[in-house]
Amino acid sequence: MIQEPTLSASEAAAELGVSLATLYAYVSRGMVRSIAEPGRRQRRYAAADIRRLARKSEPETAPPPLYWGQPVLESAITLVAGGRLYYRGRDAVRLAESATLESVAGLLWTIAADDPFAAPVAPLPPVAARIAAEAANLPPLERAMAVLPALGVEDDRALARSAAGLQRTGVRLLRWLTAMMLRRPASAAPAHEDLAEAWGAPGPGADLLRRALVLCADHELTASTFAARIAASTGASPHAAVAAGLAALNGPLHGGLSARTGTFLELVLGAADARRLVVERLQHGEDLPGFGHTLYPAGDPRGQHLLDRIVATLPDGPELAVARTLVETVFDLTGERPTMDFALVLAARLIGLPPEAPLAVFALGRSVGWMAHVMEQYAAARLIRPRARYVGPQP
Repeated sequence: MIQEPTLSASEAAAELGVSLATLYAYVSRGMVRSIAEPGRRQRRYAAADIRRLARKSEPETAPPPLYWGQPVLESAITLVAGGRLYYRGRDAVRLAESATLESVAGLLWTIAADDPFAAPVAPLPPVAARIAAEAANLPPLERAMAVLPALGVEDDRALARSAAGLQRTGVRLLRWLTAMMLRRPASAAPAHEDLAEAWGAPGPGADLLRRALVLCADHELTASTFAARIAASTGASPHAAVAAGLAALNGPLHGGLSARTGTFLELVLGAADARRLVVERLQHGEDLPGFGHTLYPAGDPRGQHLLDRIVATLPDGPELAVARTLVETVFDLTGERPTMDFALVLAARLIGLPPEAPLAVFALGRSVGWMAHVMEQYAAARLIRPRARYVGPQP
């Protein structure tokens, strides 16, 4: 059998004119095949894929619309531009200085009159409460996904699809999701206060949680948000749309990246030489979870903001010192900066949160954005049904 031509990681990156981290990002998005060859410890990369990407003609090099390419639909919710993130025109990092997740919900949901967060707390309906109790030992996202179908049946107030009705549904869903994540009754307290109390993280910990929730609230058309919008475009309930978002978020290339980032950070903290560990990962063609973001070539502003607050408010102990060395090392070797995933995982570790906390925070924050997109999609009243460019055998 003829062996397909391959390149080493350094050869492939040099031919494309990109960093190793960018090469690994191409691999994770399915744009370049990573190949294990007998007798070689390091993975190789398909030369045909590399040369296809390296061609200069625009039709070949422009990413397809569904893979970080041109926009596929219109939205007035979130903008990523110039290395910044904006919620309805307002800088998300500046909002994180003082806003709560609930006030950001008011912005994203365009609440103009009566505050739906002033409504009395609605307890979980009976069937949903029973399922939540039975699913108490599941991880937070799986527990929420188990309960949401029952909520879609029992929460008949969600049939009100007016702007005010959807906002009230959004409040119930946020409170119920918080309760499910924490295995406790729903509360009228701001989400960050609920999390801080349940996880024993007062003071600086509560403030970091507040900022993280705000920064996680939305991020334009991520995979989970697109999944939620597709569900909403069919007329499915808000509960079903949020369940679709949670299902997509749980994948290892999306919200599940926080677990991989946590494992990587654990390895670094336990290593005798952090720089040597990073160098060896790069030599073996392994990625560096929590570093480098396609939409932020100069660095993720959300991650940088949270890291700055960690440094400013938490004691500079050994783990923080190692983490700062890691950030400097990765930037020196690859030019990549830490993402929101890295900052969230580091914050959770330093303030003593449970292992599931980073993904739970991400999901709770993002649920506000999903509801904003659900509302916008209902208003559009159009089914999302893209077409595929057929590349299989002809009839």
